[in-house]
Amino acid sequence: MSDIFDEVDEDLRADRAQRFLKRYGSWIGAAMLLVVAAVGGLQGWRWYQDRQAVKAAETFLAASTAAAATGADAKAVADRFGATAADAPAGYRTLARLRAAALLVGPDAPAALAQYDQLSRDSAVEPLYRDLATLLWGLHGLGVTEPAQIESRLAPLAVAGNPWHASAREVRALAALQRGDAAAARQGLEALANDVTAPQGVRERAGRLLTGLGG
Repeated sequence: MSDIFDEVDEDLRADRAQRFLKRYGSWIGAAMLLVVAAVGGLQGWRWYQDRQAVKAAETFLAASTAAAATGADAKAVADRFGATAADAPAGYRTLARLRAAALLVGPDAPAALAQYDQLSRDSAVEPLYRDLATLLWGLHGLGVTEPAQIESRLAPLAVAGNPWHASAREVRALAALQRGDAAAARQGLEALANDVTAPQGVRERAGRLLTGLGG
């Protein structure tokens, strides 16, 4: 008898399943298609990102090789880095923009400063690289930009804990010296020369500058 009841129960379950599928089958099918499409789209997007990263790496390395070549046209190579930045993922985009600005320092200093300034104010760029762009703007702006403006903009970078604090303090001291405030320059350099957290090279340069100032 138990076999009969089991068969009846299975028939009932099968009947309910058929009614359920008849009523909701199209919705289930649509939902499954959406899931498949979403997974496929995610995989496709990852493939596209990987492809873009590889392409950016290749163009970045090619431009770097061109920059290192003897007699390279700095402005032309800077344009190549600019083209790389236009389509590259975020990391390569930032590096390409930094390289382009660095190449322009010699042949077109105003353009280089403008690019560093744009990078330093671009919220899409990571803070570490924004601060680096600010530092390079200040360094290459010595003799071009008002020293007081350089000191002001680099002040937030010169605090302990900032990755660029030692270099920022060095540039600020040079800016103070440029505007004729030897006392402020000497004070900054003395603190830098005695800062055990500063890179050895920065401390040594600070010491040599102090010697030149009679400190």
